[in-house]
Amino acid sequence: MRGTEGAPGGIRRRREWLKWGAVGLAVLTVGAVGVGWAAYEKLDGNITPDTETANELARYEKERPTALVRDAQNILLIGSDSRSGAGNHGYGQDSGAEHSDTTILLHLAADRRSATAVSLPRDLMVKVPSCLRRDGTRTRPVFTVFNQAYQMGGSACTIRTVERLTDIRVDHHIVVDFRGFKEMVDALDGVEVCMTKPIDDEAAKLRLPAGKVRLDGEQALGYVRARKSLGDGSDTERMDRQQRFLGALVSKVQSNGVLLSPGRLYPVLDAATSALTTDPALASLRGLYDLVRGMRMIPTGNVQFLTAPRRSYPFDTNRDQLVEPAAQKLFAQLRADAPVTVVTENTEDSGSKSRNAAPEVADRSERRTGENPYRESNTHPHDYSESPGDTGEEGSRESDPAPTFRGSTAAEGTCR
Repeated sequence: MRGTEGAPGGIRRRREWLKWGAVGLAVLTVGAVGVGWAAYEKLDGNITPDTETANELARYEKERPTALVRDAQNILLIGSDSRSGAGNHGYGQDSGAEHSDTTILLHLAADRRSATAVSLPRDLMVKVPSCLRRDGTRTRPVFTVFNQAYQMGGSACTIRTVERLTDIRVDHHIVVDFRGFKEMVDALDGVEVCMTKPIDDEAAKLRLPAGKVRLDGEQALGYVRARKSLGDGSDTERMDRQQRFLGALVSKVQSNGVLLSPGRLYPVLDAATSALTTDPALASLRGLYDLVRGMRMIPTGNVQFLTAPRRSYPFDTNRDQLVEPAAQKLFAQLRADAPVTVVTENTEDSGSKSRNAAPEVADRSERRTGENPYRESNTHPHDYSESPGDTGEEGSRESDPAPTFRGSTAAEGTCR
């Protein structure tokens, strides 16, 4: 009798357990979804949309270049030297004037099989158009150094200056400050670089041994910003160093599974999104995801870095000017989404010489054949080549060969 009477009670108890187990599972599921949604909302809200720049560019839409190749993307990366904001005061007093400490035009090929990053020298002499100041007044057009454009009119003025200089339409822009740069490097647990010799730079607060070194955020910032006491002291040499670091950064992200591990990816995304000011189209996780998704499969050997061909400005040797026709050939290749061939230099003496700078071309060695393919034209050495045997005469060839530029790839950013 007890067995028959106990059976219904046992069934009821099992039903109760199943019911509460299902409720618990539902609560856990909802909680997980809630946590996931909260994380998404936090990351999505971190990014600052630059609506002012979008409005200013819309005002001048008719004068902007037309995009020639569908799906190709040109993104202007701007490193701001602003001392305002949390974590930035340690790099000098906030004068209220911001400059573009670093500006890189990143071209993503339409097939997403290659990416080319072109550094634009901050001391390059350019024509800056009339721009909208923060106080609502407008500047007058002026011929001045490139990084003045950002001080005069922020991202919109910089973009319009770049578009006039290159005739390339800028599809998106991303601005990052000192603090954001440091936090992104720290979120990646540092980035490894190779030092050909020790560094002891008091101004940059940087002391590093020779050889393989993992830089934390603070050290990385000093490494990419130092100018006077590293290499030959030129801004072009500093850009070369920035390119080597970015190559190592790309290699780190692609090689250690960051993009495939949610646990490792979240802090990187949190640091990155908190540091970014972007055009409205990129100012969301969806916008950034679509951008990164197209880049993640690009081999590091196809992520190229170079500096716009430049030489000293004749009226002020502390300033730069573009080398022609090299610069226009580079911009034309990017505009048409055509291949840009980069020749890597011998890195033994890379700390003392600068890529795509006009002087001393004949003294540099190349990895490809041991010969220097760069030739002089009109007595001015250009740091690019159309072909080793090109005579430069009209009708001497059936088609124009692709110009070659000195630079590096992300594959070279790794220590071997």
